[in-house]
Amino acid sequence: MKQQSIWKSFSSSKLFPSLEEDLKVDVAIIGGGITGISAAEMLHKNGLSVTVLEARRIGKGSTGQSTGNLYAITDQLLHNLESKYDKDKLKKIVESRQAAMDKIKSNVMEYDLDCDYGFQQMFLFQNGGSSKIDAERNTWGNLEMKFGEISEINFPFKFSAGIRLAEQAQLNPLLYVQQLAQNINIDASFIFENSPVQKIEEQNDEVVLYCNGKKVIAKYVVHATHTPKGLNIQYDTTLGPYREYGIAAKLENEDYPQGIFWGYFSDSKFSIRSYKRGNTKYLLCVGQPHKVGQAKSNQDHVEGLIEFLRKNFEIKEVTHVWGGQNYKPADLLPYIGRQSSGSNQFVATGFSTDGLVYGTLAAMIISNEISGEKDDYYEIFKASRHQPLKSAKKFIQENLNVGKQFLKDLPFLLKKEGKELLPDEGMVTKKDGQRIAVYRNRDGEYKVHSAVCPHFGCVVHWNNVEKSWDCPCHGSRFDVCGKVIEGPSLEGLEEVN
Repeated sequence: MKQQSIWKSFSSSKLFPSLEEDLKVDVAIIGGGITGISAAEMLHKNGLSVTVLEARRIGKGSTGQSTGNLYAITDQLLHNLESKYDKDKLKKIVESRQAAMDKIKSNVMEYDLDCDYGFQQMFLFQNGGSSKIDAERNTWGNLEMKFGEISEINFPFKFSAGIRLAEQAQLNPLLYVQQLAQNINIDASFIFENSPVQKIEEQNDEVVLYCNGKKVIAKYVVHATHTPKGLNIQYDTTLGPYREYGIAAKLENEDYPQGIFWGYFSDSKFSIRSYKRGNTKYLLCVGQPHKVGQAKSNQDHVEGLIEFLRKNFEIKEVTHVWGGQNYKPADLLPYIGRQSSGSNQFVATGFSTDGLVYGTLAAMIISNEISGEKDDYYEIFKASRHQPLKSAKKFIQENLNVGKQFLKDLPFLLKKEGKELLPDEGMVTKKDGQRIAVYRNRDGEYKVHSAVCPHFGCVVHWNNVEKSWDCPCHGSRFDVCGKVIEGPSLEGLEEVN
C-alpha cells in the first residue's frame, strides 16, 4: 500500500528549476496548484509578466490530493446555501462554477492535455431517510436545473432516496495541472519549484517576496496557497481547516461503477468514483473528515473508509492511502479577490472540498481584476466581504474551537519520553518546561523541534497516517524535519538541540 494519492502514481517527471535570481514582474503567484497555474495561464495570455513560486512540486499539494471530480453544485449542497442566499445569487453561484468547468474543458482541448478528462453523471443518494435528498431536489427544482431520479437497476449502492445530475466531469487533477504548466512555460522559464516564500512585505506600490535568499518584486501578488500565507485575522477567524482521507483499491471483478457518487450514511458522507489509466482500474473513496490536528487517531479515519468499501465491494487490495486538506468558510462561499479594498494582494481560499472548480473560478476572477476586465462574479465571492448574519454562528463555533485547542495544550505534559517511541513515530512531550515535538526515524535517530506552531502559538499534534505535525488551530502542517507542508505558517518548526 502506497502512502500517497493515486494521482502521484501517474505524475509527470518534468522538473522546474528553483528560483536562483532576483526578479521583477507584473504578477507573482504563490502556489503552483490548480489556482496558481490556471491564473498564470490566463495572465500570461493577457500579456503580463508572471512568476509562479511553488514551495514543493507543481500540483502535488491540495490539487494532487483531490478526487478529480468536477461538478456545478457544492459540497455543502445547494439547499444549505438557499437558506442564506436568494434565488438569483444561487443561480449565479451555479453558473460561475459551470463557467469554470467550461474553462477546464477548454484548456484540455486547446493544449491537448492527456489527463483522462471525460463527462460523467453525478449521483446523490441517501441510505436511511430522505430529508437531505428531498431538500436538494426541491432546491434544484427552484433553480430550474435539469436532473433525474436514480433507478435501483444496476445501481451499486442501496439507497432510500437519490437524484442524479448529467454532464458533470472527471479528470486526473495532477496530470491536468502539470501538463498545463508545461504548456504555458515553453517560451519562458517563469515557473519555479522548491521555492517557498518566507516573507512578504508591501513597499510603496509594490510587494516584495523573499524566497531562497532572493527577492521577487511584483505589482500584484496572488496567494494561490489554499489559505493565505502569514497572520491574517480576517481569514484565520472565518475559515475552519479540515482534513479528510482518500483510498484507492482494486476490485476482485471488473465491475467498477462509473460516475460521481456522493452517499450519505447516517452522519457520514462518502465520495466514490472509479479511475482507469491504461489498462489498470481503481476504485476511489474519500471521506471521514475531522478538524486538522484534532483526530484521536488519523488511522481510525482511514480504517473507516476501508471498512465502507469492503461492505459494498469485493476488494482485492487497497493500493493507495492519502489525506487532503480543505478550508470551510463561515458563510459557505469562498473568498476570492483583493485581500482588502485597494490591496494589490489577492487571495483565493475557503473552497471546502470544491477546490478544482473554485480554484479555476478564482483564477478567472483574479485574472480579470488584475487585467482590468469586468468580472460577473467578483462581487459574489469578494474576499474583503463581511457578512456577520450569514457567518456569525459558524464564526463563533470555529473560534471557540481554536481557543479550546490553545488553552488545552498549555499544560501539556505526557508521561512518556521520546526514547520510548517506535521507529517512524512521533509524539509531543515536555523538556525543561518547553513543549517539544519528537520524531524517531527508521534508523532510530531522533528529530526534535519546538511543538509550538510559529503562526499563532498553538501546539501541534502528531498525524500517525501522514507522519506530519498538524496544528489544530489554523491548519498549518509540518514534516518531520519541521518544514512547512501547507497552511498559513510562513516559518517551519524551530529545531531544538
